[in-house]
Amino acid sequence: MLRFAHQNLRLPSLATIQAFESAARLGSFGRAAEELCITASAVGKRISQLEAALGQPLFDRGSRGVSLTASGQEYLDQIETALHLLSDISLHRRARPRERIRLVTTPTFGHFILGPHLHEFTSAHPNVDMSVVLSIPYLDIGPTQADFWVRFGLGRYPGALSERLTDDAVFPACSPDYLKRHGALRRPADLAGANLLRCPLDPWKPWFDAAGLDWPEPEGGVSFFDVGLAMAAARAGQGVIIARHSLAGPWLEEGSLVSPFDIRAAPDSHYYLCREAATPLTGAHLAFSLWIKALCARKSSSS
Repeated sequence: MLRFAHQNLRLPSLATIQAFESAARLGSFGRAAEELCITASAVGKRISQLEAALGQPLFDRGSRGVSLTASGQEYLDQIETALHLLSDISLHRRARPRERIRLVTTPTFGHFILGPHLHEFTSAHPNVDMSVVLSIPYLDIGPTQADFWVRFGLGRYPGALSERLTDDAVFPACSPDYLKRHGALRRPADLAGANLLRCPLDPWKPWFDAAGLDWPEPEGGVSFFDVGLAMAAARAGQGVIIARHSLAGPWLEEGSLVSPFDIRAAPDSHYYLCREAATPLTGAHLAFSLWIKALCARKSSSS
């Protein structure tokens, strides 16, 4: 076993060597202090301790700053090799700290927007632990402790900072099978004989107004208190729903839902990303906020 018990061996502390190497590389005690997260006077003290241990001045200290002496340059060349060897030892490497994000989302947003794409974020940020919990938007029921909430509504949430995620229009949609059984819907008034599936979260009235139909909100029949359930019922051929591309896009692209009219209307409600206003965004939380906003912009752009 190799032993370092020689009487003439002088091993200074690693802290003094780190202070010297940083100051030599950066050319300043102050900049070394910023890198090491200590004060400039602490850097100077450690270097003085190193010089005393070595019996050699390592820096020339002048009014314009510090510079290496010949002994300092020779010592730097020698310790750089040793520091590189030490840094290559796996046990010396500090593992990156894991960050946690707790997200509360509505079921429809979770199933149709977040779920199919969440791997994009987690793959890019492997040190982030994600927790996704579902809420009940119509009753405004959900966990109160979270980093982010995805909410569906008008964007006014007391005590929370909210940013709109989606900006798409609404339009009628149904399955090709329903069109085949019901008959073609050539003009908006043809909806008078159709089975209009209702969802309080996405009412028909904004689209009726855009289409020039002076009709009230439909009554009777099945009312779904979940947008995803209404979409699934329409896809199964049960009737016509009010859809939006950010949610129904994949089903429209595959042809299991079709839009019989080109008329689009601006809805009252959108999806919003909410968080506590007093909490600044940093690290993984900032990265997630930017990612989910970019995702929703991409999902809404084809509407």
